[in-house]
Amino acid sequence: MPRTFRMKLGLLAAGALAVAAVPAGAAAAAHLPARAPIAAAIPPPPLPDPGGGGGTRPDPVPVVKRTRAVPQAGSPWQALTHHPPFNPGAMIQLTDGTVLVQNQGPGNNGTNKWWRLKPSATGSYVNGTWSQAAALPSSYAPLYFASALLPDGRVIIEGGEYNHGNLVWTNKGAVYDPVANAWTMVAHPVGSEWVRIGDGPSTVLASGKFMLGASGFSGTTAQAILNAQNLTWHATGTGKADGNGEEGWSLLPNGDVLTVDTGAAPNTEIYSPATGSWTSAGSTPASLIDAEGEVGPQLLRPDGSVFAAGATGANAVYHTATGTWSAAPGFPVIGGAQYDVADGPAAVLPDGDVLVAASPGDYNPPTHVFDFDGSTLTEVPDPPNAATMASNYPFMMVLPTGQVLFIDRIGDVEVYNSTGSPRPGWLPKITTVPAALAAGSSYSLTGRQLNGLTQGAAYGDDYQSATNYPLVRITNTASGTVTYARTSGMTKMTVAPGVSSSVTFAVPAGTPAGPSTLVVVANGLASAPASVTVSG
Repeated sequence: MPRTFRMKLGLLAAGALAVAAVPAGAAAAAHLPARAPIAAAIPPPPLPDPGGGGGTRPDPVPVVKRTRAVPQAGSPWQALTHHPPFNPGAMIQLTDGTVLVQNQGPGNNGTNKWWRLKPSATGSYVNGTWSQAAALPSSYAPLYFASALLPDGRVIIEGGEYNHGNLVWTNKGAVYDPVANAWTMVAHPVGSEWVRIGDGPSTVLASGKFMLGASGFSGTTAQAILNAQNLTWHATGTGKADGNGEEGWSLLPNGDVLTVDTGAAPNTEIYSPATGSWTSAGSTPASLIDAEGEVGPQLLRPDGSVFAAGATGANAVYHTATGTWSAAPGFPVIGGAQYDVADGPAAVLPDGDVLVAASPGDYNPPTHVFDFDGSTLTEVPDPPNAATMASNYPFMMVLPTGQVLFIDRIGDVEVYNSTGSPRPGWLPKITTVPAALAAGSSYSLTGRQLNGLTQGAAYGDDYQSATNYPLVRITNTASGTVTYARTSGMTKMTVAPGVSSSVTFAVPAGTPAGPSTLVVVANGLASAPASVTVSG
């Protein structure tokens, strides 16, 4: 059976698991106590199915009844004050400070409905509130799709392994305009291999162009770049050694894109936007690809290294300064089972560590969460529902506060609060910004490193939540009221250190008047504040 059309089996009901340990030579870590799970009556997300279009979706997983827990004192996990009135899934940070979140529906099959999470007047997402956003056209309700924010502030989503709960590897796509609160359908790239996009990988290049890979056909290497002005595509990506399926794409400081090959392990590849072609980036010390063709997330850290999590228990680090790979600490054996990430999320914390979720084998609970600091992999306290969650369930996204928004897709939303601090050289830097601002007006801001030094978070081909773009946050000195000024017109999306760029920001009507401070935020890291005065 072709690699892309593998069956992701395993009924995930708690208490009905039989997990075979996979020898990997990793030492067992001290096992941290779990918090009791949170109540929910939502089945786990469906798993991608074998196919060529002829397969059927796996049977629904039995609903596991859970009880609500009181968070343990000192836990880094914090539940939202206002629980979403829907079952949340994919999330994308908008440039006005709100978070766009898909309603995956009560069966976790995907819907065309979307919501927005708005931070409180003090800038708290924990105390934020929910409101409905515009729905996609009724024909498009995807699950497991490509997603990104464009430099003009719009959002693009492409494909979907499922559409309306049906396994079709759809080639539909759409762009969301947050100002008009409206979706516009996007025609797929031209070519026979674009009959399916499915759960295709994607990234926004340093130039700001959106690059997409087709999936759904075993071995397809079709890739294209979007012209965001007229929503048309042109082909790119010659010389790819294997297909796009299951791969994640990481933007590097020099503007190239790195991927770990899932069909040619242990090979890795580099895409050059200058030539539009792929070349080998060498081999990982141990294969990160399991027998089903799965791999974990790969994520650039602010020190210039890329942490690549494996679906075999092994992990690796790519060093952009030398173009070489080295072994990273592997995931531990817990309770006789080898932990790994066969699909799963990771996020860069303010101190540069990587937060990553792992579970035993492919799609088996329980999940434990680890912190990689560049040399050591350390288990952290479990999130709620960890006992009935596999690593492929949750999504992560870095908030402008530096917290990680964690959606487990079986009934709970949390933020992860880390205690580390960034190095001063990692912060964005404001070069010029007007000292006098009027509510309802737009301005230009220039600076260096406005996009940060990483893409913030990663999952793989099923979901992308990069946040390497500048947000502008204004805090009134007298009241402490926090206002995000919507940004657009980003001249660069690079993650290279020290690069100069500019962005336009619109001060919302109703922004409190008076002396204030203004910062630029990228990937949860804020610049030094600039003093401004806002008039009504």
